[in-house]
Amino acid sequence: MQNHAVKLIIFDWDGTLFNSVGQIVDSLLYAAEKYDQPLLAIDAKDVIGLGLPEVMQRLFPQVPELHEQLLTAYSTHYVENSVQDLWFDGVAEMLDALRNQGVLLAVATGKNRKGLDRVLEKTKSTDLFTITRAASETASKPNPQMLQEILNHTGVAATEAVMVGDTSYDLEMAQRIGMPRIGVTYGVHSDAILKQYEPLAIVHNIEQLAQVLKSDMFGLSTSVDGIDKL
Repeated sequence: MQNHAVKLIIFDWDGTLFNSVGQIVDSLLYAAEKYDQPLLAIDAKDVIGLGLPEVMQRLFPQVPELHEQLLTAYSTHYVENSVQDLWFDGVAEMLDALRNQGVLLAVATGKNRKGLDRVLEKTKSTDLFTITRAASETASKPNPQMLQEILNHTGVAATEAVMVGDTSYDLEMAQRIGMPRIGVTYGVHSDAILKQYEPLAIVHNIEQLAQVLKSDMFGLSTSVDGIDKL
């Protein structure tokens, strides 16, 4: 990776580009309360990044007969209450700069396709990304199938791409196919958890992420300060 510029950057969405973690947790708690199911906020946060069916299986294994109702309650609450959710400050500028440098951009998310299309439209970013993959149309993270589909579409090798994400699920799926990866700590999982998956770097805000994606780590020349290179 240090000998040539990366050709493709694949971003997770929630907690990496989009400031939505708090609302996802609130909506999961709402659905659990509506159907009298026990759920702690820490457990709701921990599953962000998985596909929604996997979230239901992880959080509510005792009531499979309620999964459809719980999902409907969650989705309705989230759509109605996430109108203020936006990209983290600096994301739009970072993505524009990367695309202007000729880097291909993609999204790999635990959202379903309907939800992803909604926020792509909200952020006016559909055309920024060469390809996007949602969990509802492929295997859920940490299965690397969605990454492989993105690579197949772009014709880029795993070693010429990088996955950027805030959860162990993001980094594990990249690790499983030998794709370099960067962890971000401002979303869901902690520095300690992310380090287990041997990322190239761990960053703590969008400014640092933009720096590292322009750094000599990727064949460019910008110096990087305050970033954990591993």
